[in-house]
Amino acid sequence: MAAPRRAAVLGSPIAHSLSPVLHRTAYRELGLSGWTYDRFEVDEAALPGFFETLGAEWAGLSLTMPLKRAVIPLLDGISETAASVDAVNTVVCTRDGRRTGDNTDIPGMVAALREHGIDKVEAAAVLGAGATASSALAALARICPGEIAVYVRSEARAAEMRQWAERLEVSVRVADWSDAEQALRAPLVISTTPAGVTDALARSVPERPAALFDVLYDPWPTTLAARWSAYGGAVVSGLDLLVHQAVLQVEQMTGHAPAPLDAMRKAGERALAAR
Repeated sequence: MAAPRRAAVLGSPIAHSLSPVLHRTAYRELGLSGWTYDRFEVDEAALPGFFETLGAEWAGLSLTMPLKRAVIPLLDGISETAASVDAVNTVVCTRDGRRTGDNTDIPGMVAALREHGIDKVEAAAVLGAGATASSALAALARICPGEIAVYVRSEARAAEMRQWAERLEVSVRVADWSDAEQALRAPLVISTTPAGVTDALARSVPERPAALFDVLYDPWPTTLAARWSAYGGAVVSGLDLLVHQAVLQVEQMTGHAPAPLDAMRKAGERALAAR
């Protein structure tokens, strides 16, 4: 049995994070008695000071934006996956004080899609151009050899997506948000927008939609996801992503694999139902 250690999720704001539910469930299922997982409100300015308090008892940290980029200078190294999008959502701490960063959002997306039978698509569309969109492009780089259409609401965001496309070596066509309903005909649509942004698109869902990956999980289902499902299309939820990326975090932080995916998902579903 591993000696008790600590982990936590950091962010600002962070009140509604499901990470503690998922990680604590994993610890119980894995028999990691005494392990703890907390959450701390930490902004970019306070992050260096928080790191100074970390002792040998710490096993790892989960990070939300904007800390995913702010943490990089504080680490001893980051994985190629994290470097590809300049974003770290997972920090693994060793007892000798070494801290390394990884990004489990990207393989978490791929795993969530694979669980729904989506291993490869010939083309895809991404709604939105924020931080999650860059992770979506990185995930699509692994499963989509064809064109990825990205629908954005400003020229600044368009420029960012073109830069990410070049960096990730994917074929991207940037389109204006006013044409976003065209995205719904793609073999795979990944929605990375905040709650409510895609509601108006629901009326344009085709009669036989393919697959939708909506990264939101609360509220769920989104208007778009509900209409998509009603028309018989495959839907991957934000909870699917959250659970799969947390599974990878648990495995890295504890050294125990496989993490209990099913138990973690059920715990997340119960927590959302209780809200």
